[in-house]
Amino acid sequence: MSKTNRQCRLAQRPAGLPTDDIWSFTDEAVAKAGDGEVLLEVLYASIDPAMRGWINDVRSYIPPVGIGEVMRAGTLSRIVESNHPGFAVGDHVVGMNGIQQYAIADGKGLTRVDPDLAPLPRYLGALGMTGMTAYFGLLEVGQPKAGETVLVSGAAGAVGSIVGQIARIKGCRVVGLCGGPEKRSQLIDDLGFDGAIDYKSENVRDRVRALCPDGIDVYFDNVGGEILDIALSQINRGGRIPICGAISQYNNTEPGKGPANYLSLLVNRARMEGFIVFDYAPRYAEAAAEMAGWIANGQIQAREHIVEGVDQFPEALRMLFDGRNEGKLVLKIA
Repeated sequence: MSKTNRQCRLAQRPAGLPTDDIWSFTDEAVAKAGDGEVLLEVLYASIDPAMRGWINDVRSYIPPVGIGEVMRAGTLSRIVESNHPGFAVGDHVVGMNGIQQYAIADGKGLTRVDPDLAPLPRYLGALGMTGMTAYFGLLEVGQPKAGETVLVSGAAGAVGSIVGQIARIKGCRVVGLCGGPEKRSQLIDDLGFDGAIDYKSENVRDRVRALCPDGIDVYFDNVGGEILDIALSQINRGGRIPICGAISQYNNTEPGKGPANYLSLLVNRARMEGFIVFDYAPRYAEAAAEMAGWIANGQIQAREHIVEGVDQFPEALRMLFDGRNEGKLVLKIA
C-alpha cells in the first residue's frame, strides 16, 4: 500500500481572524523524487505571525499563497529519497516546504542541520528564522548600546523573548510587554528582563513611563497599533524602532491603524525602520554560530511550544493571535 501525503491547502482568502473554513485538507499519493530532486519527510513546521500576511492577496515582500496551494511554512525535514548529488538519505534539512507530510524539493533553499547539536524544533526557533529575526532586527536595525533602554513588545513570544535576552547580553536595560501575569513573571524571573508590563491588566502608558523613566532608546515593535504610539511618545533623541511586525493589526477587516504619534520621530531625530530577515540570508551562519554559543553558555533560554498534527494547523495559527503559545510555536507533523 502506497503512502499518502496529508496536506493543508488555502481554500479561500480570510476576512479577519482565519477560520477553519478557509482551509482544505487533501490526501495524495507520495510523489517520487525526479532527477536532481529529493523527497522530504516533513518532521516539524514553523508557525509564524507572517503567515497571516502570506494568505492575503496583496503586494508584499513575497507572493501570496495561491488558492488551492499547500500552505507555505518553514520546515525541518528528513530526506527519505535522494537523486541530488548534494544531499543524502537521512540528512536533516530546513527549508520552505509547507504544511504537509512529504514534499519534493530540488535542493534550492535547503540547508543541512546537525540533529546531534540541538533539538530539531530549535532549528525553526532560536537557531532558525526566529533567532535570525531577533538577531538582525535588534543588532543591525536597532543598534543597541550598553546602558540604553530597550522596550520589546510581544516580549514573551518567539522573537520578542530572544530580542530581550540579546539586549541584556549587550548590556542594555530591558523592559518587555506581554499578556498575562504568568508571562510577566517568566520575563523577569526566567529570562532576566529588568521590567515587564502586562498589557491585559495594566495601564500600558503609565507603566512604560514608570519602567522607562529615562525614555526609550530602542523599541522593538512586534505589535503595532496603540503600543507603537505609546513607545513613540517616550522615544529618546536618536532612538531607533525596528519594525518586525504588527500582530495587533493583522486580522483587521478595515485598513490597519497607522501611528498617530509619528511626528515624535521628527522632534527626536529618531528613526523607524522595517526589515525582512531574508535580506540577511548571506549572514545566517555567522548569526547562528553566535546564537548557539549564547544558548550553550546559558545566556539565552530557548523555548518551543509544540502542537501535533497537520490537521491542527488552523488552531495552532490562531494561538498566535490570542497569546496561548509560550515561546516558539512549532507544528509536529511526522
